[in-house]
This record gives sequence, structure tokens and C-alpha cells, in this order.
Amino acid sequence: MSVLRLSGALRSVRGLCRAQCMDGVSRPGPPAPAALENGSGPRGEPRPPAAPETTVTEGAATIVFPSANEVFYNPVQEFNRDLTCAVITEFARIQLGAKGIQIKVPGEQDLQKVVVDLSEQEEEKLKPKEGENLAPQDQPRTAAVEEICEEGLRVLEGLAASGLRSIRFAREVPGLRSVVANDASAQAVHLMRQNIELNHVDHLVQASQADARMLMYQHQRVSERFDVIDLDPYGSPASFLDAAVQAVSEGGLLCITCTDMAVLAGNNGETCYSKYGAMALKSRACHEMALRIVLHSLDLHANCYQRFIEPLLSISADFYVRVFVRVFTGQAKVKASASKQALVFQCVGCGALHLQRLGKASEAPGGRIKFSAACGPPVTPECEHCGQRHQLGGPVWAAPIHNLDFVGRVLEAVSANPSRFHTSQRIRGVLSVVTEELPDAPLYYTLDQLSSTIHCNTPSLLQLRSALLHAGFRVSLSHACKNAVKTDAPASALWDIMRCWEKEYPVKRERLSETSPAFRILSVEPRLQANFTIREDANPSSRQRGLKRFQANPEANWGPRPRARPGPTRCVCPGARQPVKRWRRNAGSCRIRGKSPRRTPRRGLPASSRFLASDSRRVPVHGETSAATHTSPLHPEPLPMRPPRTVQRPPTSLPVNQRPLPGQG
Repeated sequence: MSVLRLSGALRSVRGLCRAQCMDGVSRPGPPAPAALENGSGPRGEPRPPAAPETTVTEGAATIVFPSANEVFYNPVQEFNRDLTCAVITEFARIQLGAKGIQIKVPGEQDLQKVVVDLSEQEEEKLKPKEGENLAPQDQPRTAAVEEICEEGLRVLEGLAASGLRSIRFAREVPGLRSVVANDASAQAVHLMRQNIELNHVDHLVQASQADARMLMYQHQRVSERFDVIDLDPYGSPASFLDAAVQAVSEGGLLCITCTDMAVLAGNNGETCYSKYGAMALKSRACHEMALRIVLHSLDLHANCYQRFIEPLLSISADFYVRVFVRVFTGQAKVKASASKQALVFQCVGCGALHLQRLGKASEAPGGRIKFSAACGPPVTPECEHCGQRHQLGGPVWAAPIHNLDFVGRVLEAVSANPSRFHTSQRIRGVLSVVTEELPDAPLYYTLDQLSSTIHCNTPSLLQLRSALLHAGFRVSLSHACKNAVKTDAPASALWDIMRCWEKEYPVKRERLSETSPAFRILSVEPRLQANFTIREDANPSSRQRGLKRFQANPEANWGPRPRARPGPTRCVCPGARQPVKRWRRNAGSCRIRGKSPRRTPRRGLPASSRFLASDSRRVPVHGETSAATHTSPLHPEPLPMRPPRTVQRPPTSLPVNQRPLPGQG
């Protein structure tokens, strides 16, 4: 019995140690008396040194996070956080302005003073006379940063990690009532509390440890809903959308980030359908299509609860897409959602795009709106331009993806106070291009796509834009792609313009296959005579001013950070010069310069000393003992070390022509 009890105790201790190693953090427990006295362990052993920490200052916030865990901070996302602060500030200005509350943004006081100095006469008229006091209800109410506004916004950051975004909201966005920084990780919540105290915003920011979905489901009541919900997950936010559209208040703001661009850009259409309810296509306009798929998914989730969305700003930047939408309730408006969705027909040969609306909204007598099913499809089984078939994608959001009035307000505020954000130049450039986009022309073509289809030289951007303007069509750029051509011209007009361009720079027709899209497109004479003379309005204002519209990669190995994992343990493998990290997910291999540990000897060893195919361990040969083995925490069984290689060399005293050949002894 004593043996069995001892084995059970050992098993419990082993399970506890294993749980501590997998969690990457030590379990809290009562310290030993020796540890309290001299800072050593229970047996007088010195404590391990504390993990190194990194301090980062971004905007008005300063955070501390473990240096070994880089997922807590991604500097590339600073543009995302700056833009979010700017959007929420203008949203708060609108919401609180309707209640008679004026917000005070840091850095805007000087601008207001200049305006007052220019209108001193009007200021004298507005000053109260001597002995006249304003009633309490007539005094202007203001809201400043880091102050609790009782009628302000309630903000939720569902996946807060280190809490940087929530702390920036508290220190940079005025008119807030409360900020809830939530995360499911206990380690992240502990780190959040430290950063909240470090920035002295514990009166405004509250750390929460819960599943983001359950937390939002618990706030479905109208009185408990959040005015702003920010979701920035690693990968897809699809699992959070249903709870988010229910937990946001009437007219509230949803800020959603998607980093699973491989799915949204068409690499896995079936995966995109399972997450967002739409098929993604591989297209040059994949980034805008990704935005429209996310908006479609949001509206679809909201429609289940008689709610609908109104996009304020939709951005494709770097390796992610970001949408800002307002959510409203109304059964009549929900009926119009079907007419805002569309299927996408894309030719596999020439890339021509056609949209088919799912519903139709028409005016009926008496000012009513009649909803009915749309008629289609807009294409024939084969493409009219190149004879190839079409791919079917969607449904996607076919209505405008921006509110130009709101975007103009954000752009004006950022331009008037450029020192507020570190990425103000990029925000100005991106929003300037957004204001120039055609709101009613979904998707776009690219210059290289049009020219590569017919194998001709690429016209300049101004030449193609001028040709479209001369033909009477509208054209604009797109913030999602540098060479994008967004226009209301049909595909037939675009190919007529490219045929005219090919006549000026001919293509060798004998090299084209008769079944290729280029041969079939160029074999038709253009109906439209294009004029490539440069027009002044062909060059957009953002391009003339040289704004920072499309940012290059800011650093080496640039991109999304790895998914958050429990703390790593150390492991030394055969041939490793220094300890390397072993992660929990890939417990069967170590990473040494991107390779797994070598399980077979290198070439050149005798065949008798190689591994057996049926067993990963080598059988000792030539009188070899088990001493030439190596063990590691990752591989509990002994691994063989590489035996020294001996080469029998012939005597050097013999002439070269008399030396024996290899294998002759």
C-alpha cells in the first residue's frame, strides 16, 4: 500500500509540474520561510532571475510586456490604432454633440484660440453683461480626456492583450464613460492591470477576464449595451460577429479587424464561405472584395435580429482589413438589405467583372418602396469578350463602403491637428484617396491586368484615366491598390480603349494562340475611338499633393505576428549551438534555423551504423556502448550521437600510379 500511495503522490506532482510547464507561468502559492528571508528557494537555492521586460510608448500610453512574448505588441498596427482613435473621437463628437456636450481634444485648443481672435467683435456680443449670470442649464458642458463623462460612450475592447488600445482610448479620446478591456488569458489580464495602473487610468479602464462572446451575450439588454465595440482578433472575427451585433447600442459603432487575408482573398473559397457566408474569388480586386465580404457577413448577422449596418469607413491596409460600421434597428430598413448584396461573375480569361444584385428595390405609387427578386444573370455562359467561362463569387456588399461625410470630418480633424498621431501623414493620404473613390462603382481593374491580358505595353495611369474621361465615364483610384482603376465604364468600353492602345503599340499577332483571350479580344474592331490626351482632371488631388497613400514595408520580416502561445520552455537538441525555444503546439520537433532535429546520420557513414527503418533508435554496432547517447526534455529516449568518421588513407610513399583504388585495400 505504501508503494501505491507513493506512486500516486509522484503522479500528482508530475501532473502539477507538467501543468506549470505548459502554462508557462508558475502557480501562485505560499512562499517558503527561507525565501522570505534571503530571497532564495526553500533549500537556500537562489531564485531564477525575473523575465526581462520591454517598455513601449505609443501615443499617450506606455505599456510594459515580456520581452520574450512579442505578440503583445505589433508596431505595424500603430496605424490601425491611430485611425481607430481618430474615428471614435469624431463618433463621440457626433453622439455627445446631440446631447449638448462639447468634447475637448488635446492639441485643438490653439486652433480654437485663433478662431476666436479673428472674430473679436462677435466674441464681445456673446459675452454676458456685468451682473448677468448664466443659468446652470445654459452653461456649456464639456468632456475632456481621462475624465469620466456620465453621458459618454461605453467602450468594449473584446480582445485587449496588453491593454494598449484601451489605455489609448482613455488617454486620447474624450467623452468616455467607461472602457472595458477584456481578454480570456489570465496572463494577459494580469499584464493589463499593471499597464492600467502604470498609466493612471484605473478610474476609467476596467480589466476583465472572460470569453469575449459570453461577455457580449451578457450585455444584450438595451440598458447594458456598449456604444463602441472594438474587435481585433488574430485571424478571423467570424465567431464574434453574432454576439457583437447584439451587444452594440442603437446607432453604436463596431470596429472589426480581419487578418485572415489568405481566406478573404480567394485562396480558400470554401473556408471563406464557412466563416463569412460568401465565396471569395482570386482577383486583382481581392482586397476590396474582402472588405465587401466582411460587410456582407456583418449585415447578415444583424438582419437576424431586425438590425442593419451603415458603413462609415472600410480600409484595406498592410496585411488586414478594418471596417467601422454603425448598427441600427428597423424592420423596414432590413428589407432593403437584399438589394444591397450582389453575386460577382468574373471571367477566367480576361477578368471582366459583372455584378448581379440579389434583390430589387423600386418606388411604388404613394412614395412606398417595393421589394422584389432581381432578374439575371447579367452574362452569357461564355464571356462575350474572350469566350471563356465565368466564376461565381459572393454574395458581397454592393452598396457604398464609406460614408463620405463622416470620412471628411475625420480627415479635417486629423489635418488640423497633425501632431496628435504618429501616423498622421498616412491617415491623411489614405482618407484623401477614400474621399476620391467612386461610391457606386464596386470593385476595380488594374493597369497590369488589362495590359497583360492582351500582351501589350502598359499605358500610364494618366493616359488610361484620360481616355475614360474623354469617353464620358467616371474614374477614380482605390486606396486598396496602387494601380487600381475604379470606373463606371462597362467591360466592353475598357477593352475598346485597350484595343485602341494596342493599335498604337502593336502586338505580334503571330505569337498569339487562336484560343487565347488576347487573340479573341484583339480580333474585334473597337467601337469606341479612345483619346489618350492627358487631361488636367485625370490627375487626382491626392496624387498631385504627393500624399503618403501607399506605405512600403516598414521593417524586415514585416507582417502579422505569430498567434499568442503559452510561455516557451528551453530545449537543447543534438547539434544545437545554443538553447532554442520549443513551442507547445509542435511538441515533436525543435526549431534550429527552421529545421527539425536530425534523426538520421549524414551521408558517408557505414551502412551498418545507420538507423533502422523500423525504429528511431540506432542499434549499437562495432562494440559501441550506450554512453554515446544524448537525452533532452523533448526526446526522453536516448538519441545517438554521430560517431567519429575514420577514413583509411593509403601510404603516401607510393607513387600516384601505384596507389590502390578505393575498395581494393
